[in-house]
Amino acid sequence: MASDLSSIIVITIFVISFLNLALIPLVLAKKPCQFPAIFNFGDSNSDTGGLSAAFGQAPPPNGVSYFGSPAGRYCDGRLVIDFIAESLGLPYLSAFLDSVGTNFSHGANFATAASTIRPQNITLNRGGFSPISLNVQFYEFNDFHKRSQVVRKRGGVFETLMPKEEHFSSALYTFDIGQNDLTAGYYSNMSTDEVKAYVPDVLNQFQTIIQYVYSQGGRYFWIHNTGPVGCLPYIMDRIPVLASQIDEHGCATPFNDVAQFFNQGLKKTVERLRKDLADAAITYVDVYSLKYSLISQGRKHGFKQPLRSCCGHGGKYNYNKKLGCGGKVNKHGKEVLVGAACEDPWTYVNWDGVHFTEAANKYIFEGIVDGSFSDPPTPLNMACYRN
Repeated sequence: MASDLSSIIVITIFVISFLNLALIPLVLAKKPCQFPAIFNFGDSNSDTGGLSAAFGQAPPPNGVSYFGSPAGRYCDGRLVIDFIAESLGLPYLSAFLDSVGTNFSHGANFATAASTIRPQNITLNRGGFSPISLNVQFYEFNDFHKRSQVVRKRGGVFETLMPKEEHFSSALYTFDIGQNDLTAGYYSNMSTDEVKAYVPDVLNQFQTIIQYVYSQGGRYFWIHNTGPVGCLPYIMDRIPVLASQIDEHGCATPFNDVAQFFNQGLKKTVERLRKDLADAAITYVDVYSLKYSLISQGRKHGFKQPLRSCCGHGGKYNYNKKLGCGGKVNKHGKEVLVGAACEDPWTYVNWDGVHFTEAANKYIFEGIVDGSFSDPPTPLNMACYRN
């Protein structure tokens, strides 16, 4: 009897040990991802200095709330991409185009303000869009991938400033772009139906770039959809709509409908990419819903001004396309600042009529970091796992 009991105990211990060993891979799979770098692509929503390096620094009072001076961002402080980097324990991303004091050891930012997915015919200096469209951003990334390794082999300080080759396959690739593709059509006097008609082509080009990045070794993708453009002062002020087209929260429904149409197509594009790219983990992040809830319920979250911009001059929304944030006029031979910032930017959703404040960006980040607005519902620090 004692012998039988001993056998049962031994077998039980063996089974438990076996089960524990079998569960080890499952436990390990639950560990947070260790992203050594971030490579970001996008427009002004995530530009940390690209446009400033190419066309002149974003003027004061940009940066006033956090950096204390202009820092290449069209914001009073940090952007969502900055909070993403912070949460992963990484430094803020240096803009690829910024050659001054750059450190690319933990990634690079290819985003530039006014960028689109599709190349535009109207250049920036003619009131159009950035020439650094998404395909150009990929060309930059492709060149950076190759040249960074050549430079790194020089050793010394060069080795410390460039990412390791293996970082390109283990990095997080973030995308936040598409908003300007929609507004470009309206600025060209297109109807809503005409704008919708070219969205599939825009998404096809986006899909191609993701495939290109995958071919370079990229495996982990964090893709934001586009926000409610119909709630932004620079759209509502410049493109007339009927009173019946303004919703209960003061946003223009035609423009938001187009944004949602784009987002539906983007989500389907992501679903196709998941099937085509066998080793990719792709997270689709619904920032539209979060941004709209912030605007529609802003006061509930401590934002007293959901639509009016903090930094600007005149008009219903404190926005003037000819005299924006930081704008000056000449009075009696002296430059006078008229595009000043409000005294309490943390209570505003919109910074300058186009971009969000740091406080709003932080709110958005805190909403997406745990996966609540993601498909699949993946927290940021688990975005390396394919679902």
